[in-house]
Amino acid sequence: MAEHVQINDGNFVVDGEVISMYSGSVHYWRIKQERWNEILDKVKELGFNGITTYIPWEIHEISKGVFDFGEIEPSKDIDKFLSLCDEKGITVSVRPGPQINSELTWFGFPERIIKNPNYQAKNSKGGKVILNQVPKPIPALSYTNENFLAEVDIWYDAICPILEKHQPPKGNLVAVQIDNEMAYFFHINPYTTDYSESSKSFYRNFLKEKYESIHKLNNKYHSNYLCFEEIDPPVRFEGSSKDDLPYYLDWIEYREYYLISSIKDLGNRMRTRGINVPLFHNYPHPLGPGGAAGAPSTPFNLPKLEEEIDFVGFDIYSKKELYNHVKTITSYVAGCSRFPYIPELGTGVWPWYIKPGNIEDEVFTTKAALMHGIKEFNRYMLVDRNKWLGSPISHKGEVNKKPYSAHEKITRNLMKIRWNNFDKQTDVLLMVNRDYDRLQAATTLLPVEGDFLESIFGFSEYPDSRIVSTNTFGFKKPIQIEKSNWFDAFYKALSTGGFSFNLGDTAQAFEEWKKYKVVVITSFEYLSEDISKKLIKYIESGGNLIIGPSVPQLNESFKDSSSLKSFVEKASKDITQHSTNKAIEKFSMEKGNLFVISEREAVKNSIENILNNLKVSKIKMNNEKLDTVLYKHKSKDEFILFIANPTIEEIIAEIELPFGTNVVTDLWEEKEIKIGNGIFKDKLSPYEIKILKL
Repeated sequence: MAEHVQINDGNFVVDGEVISMYSGSVHYWRIKQERWNEILDKVKELGFNGITTYIPWEIHEISKGVFDFGEIEPSKDIDKFLSLCDEKGITVSVRPGPQINSELTWFGFPERIIKNPNYQAKNSKGGKVILNQVPKPIPALSYTNENFLAEVDIWYDAICPILEKHQPPKGNLVAVQIDNEMAYFFHINPYTTDYSESSKSFYRNFLKEKYESIHKLNNKYHSNYLCFEEIDPPVRFEGSSKDDLPYYLDWIEYREYYLISSIKDLGNRMRTRGINVPLFHNYPHPLGPGGAAGAPSTPFNLPKLEEEIDFVGFDIYSKKELYNHVKTITSYVAGCSRFPYIPELGTGVWPWYIKPGNIEDEVFTTKAALMHGIKEFNRYMLVDRNKWLGSPISHKGEVNKKPYSAHEKITRNLMKIRWNNFDKQTDVLLMVNRDYDRLQAATTLLPVEGDFLESIFGFSEYPDSRIVSTNTFGFKKPIQIEKSNWFDAFYKALSTGGFSFNLGDTAQAFEEWKKYKVVVITSFEYLSEDISKKLIKYIESGGNLIIGPSVPQLNESFKDSSSLKSFVEKASKDITQHSTNKAIEKFSMEKGNLFVISEREAVKNSIENILNNLKVSKIKMNNEKLDTVLYKHKSKDEFILFIANPTIEEIIAEIELPFGTNVVTDLWEEKEIKIGNGIFKDKLSPYEIKILKL
């Protein structure tokens, strides 16, 4: 990481001084240069000391290797814009692509790049991969194509020297984003792309790296390839038994590898051109109709990507009705990232968004993001531009009164708090099991293509139980479907029981799991050895592991026994009954314990039984529809309690405070509330979040 800018204990530190990364998006090239000064002043008046901006290759390039940085159009003078930010003491994060989207016609690429067939990603039949978007459909590009990357070098050669001039200690440029929402141009479905020759070559190199010898691969695939060059990637799922699965699962893992390697490569190209501030990336919001199902996983891999760059976040554009989507994404980022940050938290919206939210949704989503562990975020867009609605400040410097007033209150009442100084009081990590997320992706039967316009089928390009095979492959039940049911059961049991939790990922380092008293994970008949060994290590270090519905008997090859199975066979066993007459199997070994819940109907009572016996902290509430999270200041006895009513109904809430007090402060309404007998009582309107300082 950079010498002058560091991320320490969840804080951005510039030359020893902690700074805020609470910012808003301002696009210099979409604003007349003579208005820059006025608009940046308006941004500061609203309480922001930081901005982010895209730097579009598409806008600056005149012809190959020739760029306009203000010589022709003054609004394109990025050097002057950054200098103005330096003068005003505004910190800046830039996003120079090569892909930026930003609702530009060519997604930020020059037209000559996007239309060059030699650079384009290919579908399984060798044709173009098309993203339907406004204003025009565009072909996807392949990030494995060396000729395309050579073009990116030309762009980086032009823009990086300008950026280098504004890094600390010379200026206020503190972070640089690599590309933008890299997701195969939103072709998340695994059998839609990338089948270009360069990608297939990269795929075979991935297999060589993983297996080292063709003999090892043939042993796992039950195949007889003579060399890696013979292997073609799957173009559709046609597996019928568990022996067929490794071939498809490797393609899913490769798709994660492709994105990580591409972002790492672009980051290295920036580093060699003088960029020495933290590098980050923004994954797209995994929404689709109804919000995310489970936590975000493949083809994204946040923990592994943070081994290569400094931090990673997910973008969020959501409405109050999708509270659990926001909770899922933010709890996941809080549980996995070294800097829990949302690169794009929706402020306003693009005009073709189906049923867009309003300012009330933005306030609610902001509170929900902070509630579940996000420390800082960027508002997209703080200053509007063409093809955008509802921002608090216009590109002409005018104030949009209603959103301006709401965001002013957010800044004054919420973002004045140094959230990085508060720790979420949770003993529980609910794990996203990447093994089964990959299986769900691998067994997808319908190749739904990426589409910015809502799918006519009612589901998106993300894996969905409606388009996944129901084959059991010899297991008791179709794991690729059941895994979501079990994850949801654990998620709901923890939420309704008043137990605060973060979401983790099986790709995380074991050291991150050790921070929690309890880890909860879905587990079926098989589990990869890497995950099994980390879970065993967690138990041996004193952790309490809860799994369901079964102890895995097989590893990822589906033919050898699991380390976790062997571990359990050596452990002392105890069976306890709880009120529903369902048994909980308990296995004790070394300092820790393993609990097995075998029936999904028993999850709620079993979780409460286990966690209460382990004396896991919880907030007692009178209504299971409420949600609560408690925060404690890192260095003093100061607490903040969030209470959410994420329903369409009014709820009379009664919350037992974690310690006695006579009065609390409502941070949003800026008023004190008297407390009787340690019970907070109040009426919560539909979709309301109370934030109380205790």
